[in-house]
Amino acid sequence: MLVQRTSINNLLFIRLNPGDDILARLREAAQSNNIKNAVILSGVGSVVSHHYHVVASSVNPPKEEFTKGDKPADILNINGMIINGRVHAHIIHSDKDIAYGGHLESGVKVLTFTVITLAEVDDDFDKWDAIGNIEELVKK
Repeated sequence: MLVQRTSINNLLFIRLNPGDDILARLREAAQSNNIKNAVILSGVGSVVSHHYHVVASSVNPPKEEFTKGDKPADILNINGMIINGRVHAHIIHSDKDIAYGGHLESGVKVLTFTVITLAEVDDDFDKWDAIGNIEELVKK
């Protein structure tokens, strides 16, 4: 288990417009605002496409399955972290029948708008997304 206490420096609200690629714009916002480490608290809006991946095996490192397509949907949530400037985001979409999602990939385009809320922190999050030393982290 890993526990880290931190303080929030800034809350940032990022509004994306029709046609914007969510992951590309999130990366651009992090870079242009010099955001090194942050928690992605929420994201809402709508999209015309989806592209995500999910784990597909129970061994580390896990195999991954990618899903991509063009279909309008609502965004129920976007969450995750920015770790040393690298965006690690997950997304949940929903249409009238089903909710679906996983690790956000490039190519998810905004339909009407999308708003993402970030909590910027000073602390380093390197340990939080490290498959390479997962056994070491689990022992602690």
